[in-house]
Amino acid sequence: MPKLWNETIEAHRREVRDAILHTTWALVTEQGLASVTMSQIAEKTGIGRATLYKYFPDVEAILVAWHQRHIDGHLEHLAQLRDRPGSPGKRLEAVLEAYAFISQHRAHHGAELAALLHRGEPVLQAQQKLVDLFRDLLTEVAETGELRDDIAADELARYCLHALTAASGLPSKAAVHRLVTVTLAGLRPPH
Repeated sequence: MPKLWNETIEAHRREVRDAILHTTWALVTEQGLASVTMSQIAEKTGIGRATLYKYFPDVEAILVAWHQRHIDGHLEHLAQLRDRPGSPGKRLEAVLEAYAFISQHRAHHGAELAALLHRGEPVLQAQQKLVDLFRDLLTEVAETGELRDDIAADELARYCLHALTAASGLPSKAAVHRLVTVTLAGLRPPH
């Protein structure tokens, strides 16, 4: 087959997959996880059920794919903040703040959806990538003398991640900013 034909088919498949992911997420957030069916997804997406089943076996698989894409986007955003120009301390603050807002937004999933999405090997791998990202940035900050040296960077990375998950219960941006300030204070060298 000509290259253009293959590229066109792949683009079409990506568009259909994207539409399925978007439609399913919209339906689940509107109606709740238990009430969404494959028939509804196919109808709202504008494809046949047989076509939908060629892409995904069930609603759960669609949501897991949606979540993986979402996680990948968050990791990419955090890596961009980590890698941008500027002092390591300022980049760390930007990464901590971005992660805190991700955590705050995650609270809107609801317990049933969170239980489905926040389990399994892909989530564990993403958590390890977060630890690695934070650890590497904390190591850079340590080289400037702005980081406590009595605790390993890996432990401090886990401290940051766990501390910032508290943002999931915070009601405002101001509260999230205060949490980031407190987390940063815990990273500074003791006086």
